[in-house]
Amino acid sequence: MGPPALCSLPLFVCIMNKPLLIADSGSTKTDWLLTTPDGTRSYFHTDGINPARDARDIIYNVLYHQLLTQLPQGNGPLDVFFYGAGCIEPFSETVRSVVGELLPGCHIEVGSDLLGAARALCGREPGIAGILGTGSNSCLYDGKDIVAHTPPLGYILGDEGSGAFLGKTLLNGLFKGTLPEELRETFCDKFHLSLPGIIERVYRLPSANTFLASLVPFIAEHRSHPDIHNMLTTAFRLFFSRNIACYGHKEMPIHLVGGIAYQFEEELKTAAKEENMEIGRILRRPIEAIAQFHL
Repeated sequence: MGPPALCSLPLFVCIMNKPLLIADSGSTKTDWLLTTPDGTRSYFHTDGINPARDARDIIYNVLYHQLLTQLPQGNGPLDVFFYGAGCIEPFSETVRSVVGELLPGCHIEVGSDLLGAARALCGREPGIAGILGTGSNSCLYDGKDIVAHTPPLGYILGDEGSGAFLGKTLLNGLFKGTLPEELRETFCDKFHLSLPGIIERVYRLPSANTFLASLVPFIAEHRSHPDIHNMLTTAFRLFFSRNIACYGHKEMPIHLVGGIAYQFEEELKTAAKEENMEIGRILRRPIEAIAQFHL
């Protein structure tokens, strides 16, 4: 009789010998999910972590003062999978180092928020995955890793279809007169913003992308207006034509995660159809599906 197989049990049984800690981190907030071998799930939230922006001591303080105080004691070593904005080499090593210091003995993997989105949306199947939130991003995924990526270029040079892009397009239309006057009056009454005030918020104060994305609720409120509807579908068509078409796989459905994708599913499907593409799975938040990938 030959030697026994190293592991003949299903993969999730092997992994779940230890608790599993998943992080989905943006620049402002991190969602955490702890899954234990008995199936118990616990959810936590901390400030956002972006190692491309944040110094090591900032990351350490967030994890030490906010995460460790919420984690239940007595779990022992964990399998930690951290996905976040700015988590590309060499910056991701900072997150890996801090987590290893605070949670000794743990298995730790750090990946980009885009890789987390792809694994959440596509699982272990090849596909096209995208993020439509404050910013936008996309990739071609082979079932494990990203194999092609269009650089989003940020809210000034790109980020087509994102919340910041929609806010920028709204302001452009309102103050250049390509959107109706009554919409501009309604907007100014609602936000109490003048043109000089908007210029200051965008060009002189920090976090202009967040400010622009904060205008999305106004767009959603007026989405049935023909001009706003056209603005939305045009923005999403630009996302598809400039970010997705270059992958050369129009036969693949496009899976998306993020608040913009979730809120404007109808307009996205219209835009995709006009570009001869198809929308697949849409998730508002990826963390549950990321956990399922690792289980």
